[in-house]
Amino acid sequence: MIRKLTGEDKLNLKLDNYYARRIISYYNAYGLDYDFCAFFEISNEEEIYGYILQINALVIIEIFKREGQFFLEEIEGYIKLNEPYRIEAPSFVINYLKIDENYKIIKRTQFELTYHKPTNFDESFLNFNPKLDDVFEIITEGFPNVNNYALWLTENSHRLRRGISKMFLYKNCSTATIIFDIENNILIGQVATKIEARGKGYARELLYWLGYYLFLNGKIATLFALDYRESFYREIGFKEISIENVIQRNDEGKDVK
Repeated sequence: MIRKLTGEDKLNLKLDNYYARRIISYYNAYGLDYDFCAFFEISNEEEIYGYILQINALVIIEIFKREGQFFLEEIEGYIKLNEPYRIEAPSFVINYLKIDENYKIIKRTQFELTYHKPTNFDESFLNFNPKLDDVFEIITEGFPNVNNYALWLTENSHRLRRGISKMFLYKNCSTATIIFDIENNILIGQVATKIEARGKGYARELLYWLGYYLFLNGKIATLFALDYRESFYREIGFKEISIENVIQRNDEGKDVK
């Protein structure tokens, strides 16, 4: 059974993996009061097996009890009914879901940031509180699917105000965002550089600095890269943590976080 959670419910998650942390980061940001950010419980009459988060066009699934059934048919029905743009879930879920021709499998690699001190980074060019309009302009050049300014601004400004996320802008050309910081586990995302400034090493310098800065503060920082970007992170020395699949709709132009 998949049941939508209401204001009287609580999430009971062990924060030992990306999926649980990502779900709880949205719960900390929005709670259970918004229609565009909905949480669902996967359970039978006796036990909870996991949760589903749907935030706009993104679905994230966490299953923490794998004994017996874990409701693949119910999850497939949920996907068919809601038609999200992207589905993220542990491999033992993703690899067994039956998807139709409207979806495709995409590989992504998780990397851990290096912790050596950067040598060429000039912190005087680092903006710790950039204008969101400036960041969005860079993001759209790096991520064509992020094309809905109002949607992006609403979510990111809310998360920044709640202290869930943190943005950085380097030399007005490269940007990166701390998506969440949960129990000293950091997820980095929205790494992008203006087209005109690419090839100058600005993104590399920013990520080296971030990895070192977070390491000094007792944090472990990771990020995800799709196939066309993974070679960049290997070349700059980041450590591969895992390779997994996500499910994504074939159509282009959807805005997904």
